[in-house]
Amino acid sequence: MASIQFTLSPTSSVRSSPSFASSPSNPITPQSFTTTKDVSTLRKLSSRPKNVMKRNDSRNNMVFTVRSSLDTSGPTATVGQVTEVSKDTFWPIVNSAGDKTVVLDMYTQWCGPCKLIAPKFQNLSQKYDDVVFLKLDCNQDNKPLAKELGLKVVPTFKILKNGKIVKEVTGATDAKFDGLVLAIENVRSS
Repeated sequence: MASIQFTLSPTSSVRSSPSFASSPSNPITPQSFTTTKDVSTLRKLSSRPKNVMKRNDSRNNMVFTVRSSLDTSGPTATVGQVTEVSKDTFWPIVNSAGDKTVVLDMYTQWCGPCKLIAPKFQNLSQKYDDVVFLKLDCNQDNKPLAKELGLKVVPTFKILKNGKIVKEVTGATDAKFDGLVLAIENVRSS
């Protein structure tokens, strides 16, 4: 899980970054939140309207205004590439896809055939600009979702339309991949 770093300056500028280390565009300064009290103050941020919080600094007689620049609208997928999902992000992305076709590659890290077909799946994602391509590592963390989706073997490709599974292709042979392409074409045109 990534942490969110808020950096404050007397000019009320705020930068936030989902990272663990500082960078030139997002330095860690002495004014960064570092104490337990500051963390609890940050928790209050999410309950404030417009993600705005004011904090008085009695040491320097300054008032800092913090504005979160993070997009809190939820997880997103980018067309033209494969997006890694988890049990927490899968359904929000599928629901936000609307009537677009969604193709999910269900794989495991230890599966040799999964590794062989991954580059072909990536190339396929670049071919269709109206299809959302996702991949789910069916590890212990994502086991509940894999079970919910009816995973029996890996790799398994699930094709969804309007939030419902409409096709499934299992295996990583060339014939199975051709079947996946045909299934995508059929679902797109329906």
